[in-house]
Amino acid sequence: MALTINKINTDTLQDAIRALDGVYEHSPWVAQQALAQRPLRSLTHLKQVMVDCVRNAGTDAQLKLLRAHPELAGKAMISNTLTAESSHEQSRAGLTYCTPEEFERIQKLNADYNARFGFPFILAVRGPRGTGLTKRQIIDTFARRLTNHPDFELAEALRNVHRIAELRLNDKFDSEPTLGNDVWDWLESLAQHSDPGCAEQGQLTVTYLTDAHRACANNIRDRMLECGFDDVSIDAVGNVVGRYHASAPGLRSLLTGSHYDTVRNGGKHDGRLGIFVPMACVRELHRSGKRLSFGIEVVAFAEEEGQRFKATFLGSSALTGHFDQAWLDQKDAQGITMRSAMSHAGLKIEDIPRIKRNPAQYLGFVEVHIEQGPVLNDLDLPLGVVTSINGSVRYVCEMTGMASHAGTTPMDRRRDAAAGVAELILYLEERARIDGDSVGTVGMLNVPGGSINVVPGRCHFSLDLRAPNNAQRDALATDVLTSLQRIAERRGLRCTVEESMRASAAPSAKDWQHRWERAVNVLGLPLYRMPSGAGHDAMKLHEIMPQAMLFVRGENAGISHNPLESTTNNDIQLAVEAFAHLLRQIA
Repeated sequence: MALTINKINTDTLQDAIRALDGVYEHSPWVAQQALAQRPLRSLTHLKQVMVDCVRNAGTDAQLKLLRAHPELAGKAMISNTLTAESSHEQSRAGLTYCTPEEFERIQKLNADYNARFGFPFILAVRGPRGTGLTKRQIIDTFARRLTNHPDFELAEALRNVHRIAELRLNDKFDSEPTLGNDVWDWLESLAQHSDPGCAEQGQLTVTYLTDAHRACANNIRDRMLECGFDDVSIDAVGNVVGRYHASAPGLRSLLTGSHYDTVRNGGKHDGRLGIFVPMACVRELHRSGKRLSFGIEVVAFAEEEGQRFKATFLGSSALTGHFDQAWLDQKDAQGITMRSAMSHAGLKIEDIPRIKRNPAQYLGFVEVHIEQGPVLNDLDLPLGVVTSINGSVRYVCEMTGMASHAGTTPMDRRRDAAAGVAELILYLEERARIDGDSVGTVGMLNVPGGSINVVPGRCHFSLDLRAPNNAQRDALATDVLTSLQRIAERRGLRCTVEESMRASAAPSAKDWQHRWERAVNVLGLPLYRMPSGAGHDAMKLHEIMPQAMLFVRGENAGISHNPLESTTNNDIQLAVEAFAHLLRQIA
């Protein structure tokens, strides 16, 4: 018989501890400390409380918890002394049926890992979908994590312990994240489409209006129809638009969605998660025959990343009426103009102005997005509420000094362009830290024609400066550019600076942000507010209507724009539930 939160709350302490036995391997203290906080509001609340107990327990207790876990395909498996839970998980992953070569490889990895970190390698072998990783995935992850810094790997091992515990709690409570599973599967289905040259290498790349891009649009359109949307279409720039009508004509709509194009060799969740989460909510409304006092319009934006042409936020810009007609004459790497690509795709360029939305017909815009950063992952929190999308400014710069002989030029007589930029980078690090949420990056750094025995006479570099509001961004930029000038003057260098991009910050509308906050609270999760360092379609819609965003935790330290980008079926489930609660609040 499945456990319930009510039973956990009303049982004696000892009975409740016994009921949760095995969730954290050989560590009943976690359950005991969590149960001290009864009554627990939900299974999600119980999970988070247990995570927090481990998080606050101190390093010694955490190491003891890790060392209570068996090695993968290790001595305990061979001697048949695994706990029932570990035996089931390792068997399900096929680790009890390793070839001699696989077994030898895992044993070597186990030995190297223990020698480096002092605790066994721990991996949630049932994986982010809960259906199990392959032996190849397990071995590849093992080898990759062996190179981590010890402090980082301690945290990563604990995160896997929590994922194991989450899956075990799901089993005990007979709780299956069915909506999270569906969205996960939709993401996997969409990821089957990739541009030529990348598909053959198992890489995901979907750029604007390629065959793979159009296949994705058709996939999303068909899925919207299956979910019960009333009207589904592909507009003049390739956005896929699904509308679920309100309970009566003439009522306003909630606008939501995200992009379905990707960076080159990217991840499966960036953008696309924000399309499928609201689609899952619409499907549930349709299944129950419910209409709300407002319509729901989900837009899968055709382009946000700027990978094929030098145009970003193309899809959302069309909705705000800011599609730049000059983009049509841009050429891709093969010399194909955007105009030609759109005509080849059957899009009607003359209809682009009609895409512009009338803000009076909408309540606002909300977007769900994978975080694309490590913050939620570090904090062991599945959801975060976005306070603002950072404003940014970018510069391309050149520092010029004097190229000279590396052996004969004294250190106090050098005009080293690269050293001047290096000094600026160190200043930028310190200056950005002062503001807390400001960030600064020199992402491109190049000494043209450099040689090992020549003092650099020129250095090309970039500056990317971001902050939660425009005033903070501008103050950061002023200080950095002033410092750059001072460094150049002191070192006898010259510097040219060209601004290449400027984007205003997009603070969340307070009433919409509060709706996300209430949704997170109802789930039994701690509330965490955070800025978005990355740009999103929401910052374009912000130009014409109120907007607010919800972030979903990413796995693998929150890495994004990378094949390792991922989240779990349970975190997706929570995002769907939060979105559904937001809909109920509006209704």
